[in-house]
Amino acid sequence: MDISLIICTRNRAAQLDGCLRAVAGLHYAGSWEVVMVDNGSTDATREKIAAFADRAAFPVHYVHQPVAGLSNARNAGLAVASGGLIAFTDDDCYVDADLLTRTVAAFARQPELGYVSGRILLHDPDDFPATVNESTDPLHFPPGRYLPPGAIRGANLAFRRAALDAIGGFDPLFGSGARFPAEDIDAACRCSLRGWAGAYDPGITVSHHHGRKAADVEGLFRAYDYGRGAYHTKLLLHDRAPRAALRGWAGLPRRMRARPSTLWWELAGAARFAHSYLAGGGSR
Repeated sequence: MDISLIICTRNRAAQLDGCLRAVAGLHYAGSWEVVMVDNGSTDATREKIAAFADRAAFPVHYVHQPVAGLSNARNAGLAVASGGLIAFTDDDCYVDADLLTRTVAAFARQPELGYVSGRILLHDPDDFPATVNESTDPLHFPPGRYLPPGAIRGANLAFRRAALDAIGGFDPLFGSGARFPAEDIDAACRCSLRGWAGAYDPGITVSHHHGRKAADVEGLFRAYDYGRGAYHTKLLLHDRAPRAALRGWAGLPRRMRARPSTLWWELAGAARFAHSYLAGGGSR
């Protein structure tokens, strides 16, 4: 199997139609599959996925992961995926028809590439422009480097299977629904520290229909600050990468100038991760 597309979802049966219509419109000449991970939904998510699988012209696998957390869900999907490449998008995203073709091409051009993130467009112009990356400038991330949060984003992210296997998959402590956001940058940076290069390829595109308005984003930014503090502390304690951790913390004064409250939330995330780690928490 060339590539597996994993989509994790929880209690969004009513919103899945647009995502699944876009997936049905994917065009790829090689072998591929879709893995839908139901992260403990209590609505009609399972039935919606089953109906989609019945009419799909490509393999669709349903996975039930009752333990909450995006990393748990992604790891569950990874356990059944058979692709040499693993692509991820979110259940509120609409993939471009050539997403798989462009993703496979990006990895084929660069054998050293372990991960690649693509462009994320704001679908609804009335939504707040958060959790998107509309840059058209490609980027290359050399191996062994620190990756700042936001450099890659999980709504449009793919890995070489060998790179994910080398890091043991996603860290269950990280991700939406877990203790700390930032599961995407954590996984990519761990790949980097283990010798894999990365890239941002704006030709790989999804449209993000997140629905957040200006009044909704303050809590989102706090969560990102919290996750950032945990991520930088993990680099120091778990990944034994003090230079990378120092590069991350060196940007704190700049971030504080933009949002003074980030100091509190980053330190809170750092303290929580340190406590979890020193208490024997299961970080990868």
